[in-house]
Amino acid sequence: MSRIGRKHIAVPAGVEVKINGSEVTVKGPKGTLTNTFNPEMNIALEGAEIIVTRPSDAPEHRSLHGLTRTLIANMVTGCHEGFKKELEVNGVGYRVAKQGKNLVMNLGYSHQVIMPEIDGITVEVPQPNKIIINGADKQMVGQFAAEVREKRPPEPYKGKGIKYIDEVIIRKEGKAGKGKK
Repeated sequence: MSRIGRKHIAVPAGVEVKINGSEVTVKGPKGTLTNTFNPEMNIALEGAEIIVTRPSDAPEHRSLHGLTRTLIANMVTGCHEGFKKELEVNGVGYRVAKQGKNLVMNLGYSHQVIMPEIDGITVEVPQPNKIIINGADKQMVGQFAAEVREKRPPEPYKGKGIKYIDEVIIRKEGKAGKGKK
């Protein structure tokens, strides 16, 4: 039995869960999320808990068991608390600003990089070198953060670029000078 799959998902107060066959809808203070899962997985709401069971020990069912449970747990957590990714911008002249619903970044290019907010995601810029991405859908928050980071990934020599706040950049040594003959 999957150790993750057999854990029950506690539904906090203020979060409403509807299960219609293989479609699960979670509604909470941070938003509403709907997802369709494999119809072979059994998803049931018992009291204030969601229980995911599998029909057999077939390899496909075993692999889907923990995945389904984790995706539903992320939906519940996202609608109740939300998810957050923080990015840090390092480099001389590298700045970030928020103009309306657009994220405007000066990243050392000859032009500004502009990224519009997408539905379900909010972007905050508390400082010119910090970006905070919030949202209810964990996958959307992570994807948007990855797309922002992709505009100027951190480089290993000076550490310039956009990095996650908890990311460690392994630094390389520069040129060692003239080689020995």
